[in-house]
Amino acid sequence: MHRRSRISTALTVAVVGVGHAGFVAAQSYPVKAVRIVVPFPPGGGTDTMARALAQNLTDAFKQSVVVENRAGAAGVIGTDIVAKSPPDGYTLLFASSAYVISAAVQPSLPYDPATALQPLSFVALTPNILVVHPSVPVKTVKELIALARRRPGELNYGSTGNGAPYHVATEMFKHMAKVDLTHVPYKGAAPALTATIGGEVTVLFGNIVSALPHVRAGRLRALAVTTPKRSRCSPCASSTREAARAS
Repeated sequence: MHRRSRISTALTVAVVGVGHAGFVAAQSYPVKAVRIVVPFPPGGGTDTMARALAQNLTDAFKQSVVVENRAGAAGVIGTDIVAKSPPDGYTLLFASSAYVISAAVQPSLPYDPATALQPLSFVALTPNILVVHPSVPVKTVKELIALARRRPGELNYGSTGNGAPYHVATEMFKHMAKVDLTHVPYKGAAPALTATIGGEVTVLFGNIVSALPHVRAGRLRALAVTTPKRSRCSPCASSTREAARAS
């Protein structure tokens, strides 16, 4: 899990986990409803993927699999709920790269990230996408870097909270591009995305799953993805890493 969730590429990795001790799969499982805890608000990329998985599992199990959003503290609150739940396989965590980042940047956690959960399956790997509000007079990453250098600290960016993946991705971009952007944290991906669409913040490294429909509708302008190569589903022609280094 740790090898796949590389912070350097700011990718989202979704992993389903259960309490570490005592869970043994049985042929009769599940005999009751299964709960998947998403440690972020509804509407974000992680939530969207979790709900798609829950529907598929419901069909496969012939038993209800429900998603419960328990947001807060960059994913720590929801993770702690699952870590302290009975390790019987009926309370799962749909985690993202925030699970690994929290372990690296937060001085203390209410659970041991190395032993609290047992990974079950790698679910998805999606790039983040760099978007700006349409009012920002840039169409490429190089133009964004040039604008930010002319106006240090004037452009602001949204994130899902201190130490969360969007925050880490943007801070890495700032360091690589040698620019100053002002951080505005929100309680989740959906609020940060909504704030960018509304012009409350002007820059966002968002999940491509939730951001791309707004790009196609003209509510956001996409500049790049966080992967070394262009995404097949993205209108972006460059990667942020290459553009930042070139500038």
